[in-house]
Amino acid sequence: MSNYRILVVDDEESLCEILKFNLEREGFSVDVAYSAEEALAMDIKTYDLAILDVMMDELSGFGLARILRKRPETATLPIIFCTARDAEDDKIKGFDIGADDYIAKPFSIAEVVARVRSVLRRSSKREPQQPETTPTNEGVIIFQGLVVNTLRKVCTVDGEEVSLTRKEFDILSLLLSNRGTILSREQIMKRVWSDEVVVLDRTIDVNITRMRKKLGSYGAHIVTRTGYGYGFEE
Repeated sequence: MSNYRILVVDDEESLCEILKFNLEREGFSVDVAYSAEEALAMDIKTYDLAILDVMMDELSGFGLARILRKRPETATLPIIFCTARDAEDDKIKGFDIGADDYIAKPFSIAEVVARVRSVLRRSSKREPQQPETTPTNEGVIIFQGLVVNTLRKVCTVDGEEVSLTRKEFDILSLLLSNRGTILSREQIMKRVWSDEVVVLDRTIDVNITRMRKKLGSYGAHIVTRTGYGYGFEE
């Protein structure tokens, strides 16, 4: 993983230097920014992962993440939130924005390195899972005006591109590839999230709810079967 570039954004300079030193010892290339505003002035799209502190002056880590998720060039950038907060609602908020992982302070460097490696490993798996239904073209899954290109990581609705987070895109691809089948939350967790990451049921619910809104009329095809899970029905 020596070719990976990581951006650490935290207003605690000492913590930035500690993370930079230890991650570089592991072979990563690391840059730091001491505020969200400083980070936005950088070419963030060139990084493979961002570690964002939540509690920063002016623009918070959550605010920075929202901006990154709205920009096409950084919409799928892996993000790990690093914060002193450890409340469930804060974790849900982070995952709702599209975070890939969440580390609560105080933490060990070994934990940070392990989580960084885990997120990078997941984000590097660009080969799409073999769908259980046959797409019209290789890597493309089509349902009426809803088109998901699993190779280009693009979703369009009636010809208009829809901005989905990485998790939303993966969940939609999974459900579309298994049309007519109800998948349990456990099955979705296993396919979309790594075993190393603890995912709350509510996290999946939040992603599904947000995705339905983005898909417009096609969102109604994503059905909930209480006690069983979710599916995409024609």
